[in-house]
Amino acid sequence: MKHLAAYLLLALAGNESPSASDIKEVLSSVGVDADSERLEKLIAELQGKDINELIAEGTTKLASVPSGGAGAAAAPAAGGAAAAEAPAAEKEEEKEESDEDMGFGLFD
Repeated sequence: MKHLAAYLLLALAGNESPSASDIKEVLSSVGVDADSERLEKLIAELQGKDINELIAEGTTKLASVPSGGAGAAAAPAAGGAAAAEAPAAEKEEEKEESDEDMGFGLFD
């Protein structure tokens, strides 16, 4: 991931085809060692490809992946008032629990 991040930073800076030495230089500037094997594989995979097109293609692929967040969003819409009261009660319980501790350990 660090190699890809360095590659993307260089691409954003105007270097359309960063070399392995360019990426190693970016990584070493922040104290990170580059893995030559992974770096060469990354460069081979991205050779001759447009980064913007790859990002757009990846975004469309991720859009089709179900994230599971819709179910949680639908629940508060169904039980509006009851759902609003539940978080307030939970906050009160958390305060009570934190007061019970008072800095004492389990085996004091």
